[in-house]
Amino acid sequence: MVRLRFVSSSLAERTTLKDLAKQFEEDFAPEHYRGAAWERKLSQLVSRLGSYSLAAITPTVIGKKYRDERLKDKDSRYKEDPATAPCVSPATVKGEIDLLSKMLDVAVKEFGIALPAGNPVANVRKPKGATARDRRLTGDEWDALVVQCTASGNPWLLAAVTLSVETAMRQGELLQLEWRMIDKKRRIAFLLNPEMIKTGEPRAVPLSSKAMAALDGLPKAIKGKVIPLGRMTLYKAFERACDRAAIGHDLRHEALSRLAERGDFTVLEMAAVSGHKTLQMLKRYTHLQAEKLATKLG
Repeated sequence: MVRLRFVSSSLAERTTLKDLAKQFEEDFAPEHYRGAAWERKLSQLVSRLGSYSLAAITPTVIGKKYRDERLKDKDSRYKEDPATAPCVSPATVKGEIDLLSKMLDVAVKEFGIALPAGNPVANVRKPKGATARDRRLTGDEWDALVVQCTASGNPWLLAAVTLSVETAMRQGELLQLEWRMIDKKRRIAFLLNPEMIKTGEPRAVPLSSKAMAALDGLPKAIKGKVIPLGRMTLYKAFERACDRAAIGHDLRHEALSRLAERGDFTVLEMAAVSGHKTLQMLKRYTHLQAEKLATKLG
């Protein structure tokens, strides 16, 4: 104390993680987070660590009480047969621990709650995150997927798949589209609802000839949705079509790979199409551009 290095832990001892979560949810998250993913992560953290005071949340508590036990949980998305459901992925648990780290940083910087030992997450080994997507569709696989989407009982599935590949839109972005957001003359789709956009920023998406053809084949209502489906309805219909075609899938990765392979799109132009706020996520596609440009060089 004489050396002015003493940091009182009294507030951290009086504040539980549940208390912090409530304050984080009310005062910080609405301005910094969109969608519901963070709420699910927060719920998991509170369910296991909510009764702990912030001072009592040590690296050991996070590593053993949270990380190790959470990795044994069954994935709750598999509701039909929970007994055979796989465990939650390491990437899921890593995302939850990352949110815990963010909350503790906010506690110090925004809410004035000192953590005498610093942020304990810094000394915790995190599970590995998701690996980069490398799965591509061959020509035959794409043809098989088109056949199964056409045969689906869902009349919007084929158009949704085509638009996804032609525009690189995320699912939430595609499902927010209304006909009033489509400018056919300029061949642009306007994404206007920031709550349905991962980056939170409205943007204009260029439409290719194939995308325009897919739109022309759909029934129209002036104020209606282009793809009037719920998120899980579309996902399940797509998943069943992929199962019947016996293929894996990642349409956004496929769309970006196709753009990169053209060789005439710069990384900045790809970002304008895909809606990436930074170029870091697009770096992995630059080798595809280089291969195409090398062919042009002769």
